[in-house]
Amino acid sequence: MVTVIKTGHSIHRIFNYNENKVKEGVAECVGAGNYPIDTDKMSLSMKLNRFLKQLELNENVKRNSVHISLNFHPTESHLSKEKLLEIAETYMEKIGFGKQPYLVYQHYDAAHPHIHIISIKVRPDGSRIDMNNIGRNQSEQARKTIEKEFGLVNAEAQKKQKNQLNPVSVAKALYGKSQTKMAIQNVLEAVLNQYRYTSLPELNAVLKQYNVIAERGNEDSRVYLHNGLLYRILDADGNPVGVPIKASLFFNNSNLKFLEQKFKENEAKRMPHQARIKNAIDMFLTGKKATLQDLIKALEKQGIHVALRQNDTGFIYGITYVDHQTKCVFNGSVLGKQYSAKAIQERCRQKAVPVQKLPPHSAQEPIGLQPQATAFEAETKAHPKVPQIAAPFREIENLLDALIQTENTSNYLPYQLKKKRKKRRRKNLNNN
Repeated sequence: MVTVIKTGHSIHRIFNYNENKVKEGVAECVGAGNYPIDTDKMSLSMKLNRFLKQLELNENVKRNSVHISLNFHPTESHLSKEKLLEIAETYMEKIGFGKQPYLVYQHYDAAHPHIHIISIKVRPDGSRIDMNNIGRNQSEQARKTIEKEFGLVNAEAQKKQKNQLNPVSVAKALYGKSQTKMAIQNVLEAVLNQYRYTSLPELNAVLKQYNVIAERGNEDSRVYLHNGLLYRILDADGNPVGVPIKASLFFNNSNLKFLEQKFKENEAKRMPHQARIKNAIDMFLTGKKATLQDLIKALEKQGIHVALRQNDTGFIYGITYVDHQTKCVFNGSVLGKQYSAKAIQERCRQKAVPVQKLPPHSAQEPIGLQPQATAFEAETKAHPKVPQIAAPFREIENLLDALIQTENTSNYLPYQLKKKRKKRRRKNLNNN
């Protein structure tokens, strides 16, 4: 369901618009809210006067009328009038107009089913209804709730599908210059202002995915010398075909001067998004053996296209990453040396480093005296769930024990103490 909200200065104009549709036979007033009687028993003046009487309570409200349309998917033409009225009532309640008088009209003048709701912004107590950001906040929440509650087609999914850009059909574009221009125009509208690129090769990394390329021509050509730009269509092999179109012939800004300005603007805008590509590459290549094609396929699943630049012999001399999720384009060297074409190929050739395992303990105890188990070892043996100490830490523990261990040689005395004791004995003998 798609909602459209408009406000106006005159309830007369909105009311007459819908009633004229009824007279033409392309609309029908199917219901009302907060009216004393049913719509089929009311005259035109009764419908309108209900609004006018309440608007008199606050004549300071200039934009006092509200015109809302609820648009449904073409497959939802089976919705009955009762169901449409129920949807309208739920919607008005959730956006804060549940107690306002409103009329509901079902229109039949479009390929998709839709209804129009007209109401006013003055409450029964004379206060004004604030509609700032109502479309982004209350209306959006109401739409999502109604879609789930009534099982309607999700508008966000439909919008993504509608805005999905498909590659140019070369067969259709080769019929003539007008078809070529129209095909390229559609691609430029979707790419030039949405993606963040900082050079012509980066822009072409995006355009080539839709069979379009931007060219400056040879350095000695008239187009190049006058800072001109040409757009061409590519065939399945990536070769330019058809009639080249000058950038000046497109109604939107697509010339070189415009692109150079975009290059400067996009430089700072794209930088916060480079970590997503780097993390995706590192996460995939860490601890595994993968080919370059494996990496390309893995990144494609995350919405990151990898454009390789190769010469005639197939040597890869450049790599560009196009992130369709963040709409950012990065040359590999911009992300860092390890993300360049050469480094990526080397990282893909590397073998995974095997995990080193400690040798298993021998089941047979070695012959000879063994040191007594420490208190910690006794505890860990008694409780098998406690993790064992790693080998380096065990060595440190044993070293500390050796340093602080008391000596068992009790009959040993330092030389100084022995000497003093002998002197004392001789002194005593002389006194006697």
